[in-house]
Amino acid sequence: MSGPFVPAGEGLAELIEKRSRFIGRVRPVESEEAARAFIAQVKKEQYDARHNCWCYLLPGGPERYSDDGEPQGTAGLPMLEVFRKAEVTGAVCVVTRYFGGVLLGAGGLLRAYTKAARDALDAAGLAAVRPWRQLAFRCPYPLAERLKQELAAAGGTVEALAYAEDVSFRALVPEEALAAFAGRVTELSGGRIALEDLGAVRKAARPD
Repeated sequence: MSGPFVPAGEGLAELIEKRSRFIGRVRPVESEEAARAFIAQVKKEQYDARHNCWCYLLPGGPERYSDDGEPQGTAGLPMLEVFRKAEVTGAVCVVTRYFGGVLLGAGGLLRAYTKAARDALDAAGLAAVRPWRQLAFRCPYPLAERLKQELAAAGGTVEALAYAEDVSFRALVPEEALAAFAGRVTELSGGRIALEDLGAVRKAARPD
């Protein structure tokens, strides 16, 4: 599955380089305000660290980074490049450094910040942003479990269920699987179940 991707969750990674301790943190975000709030939170928690370098990228929005006192180009930008190369957006990353008393040089810093960001992203995992069709439909109780199975087989997911006289579904189906899923619903119900198309949405889903 191709990108763009977003972090599937929060990620944390730690490494030691010549006695300096690097702690990488990644979180999915949807706004610049959320990204800056996370950066501020980490800085508050790690107030005694020598550096809290950061970067963030937003879908169709700004890309920002900071070396936070490290030599220019050795921290924030290399971290940002990790996300660019992975086709990741909607993400914020902070790498905290506790200085260990040994100078690393520009090359050593670049490698350490890159690895901390990459390891934190690996820990978070990736979710692919893809187009879905949002559907609503009702079915008799005896068909509910079978339709859940058909939905899963189509790569879809149940967003909500309501139980009353019938079972009411709200579900997401990949756009490319919509026709096949609709055909299976018609076949299984003898044409008695009508799918209401609520429109197209873009959401993140873990790659298979």
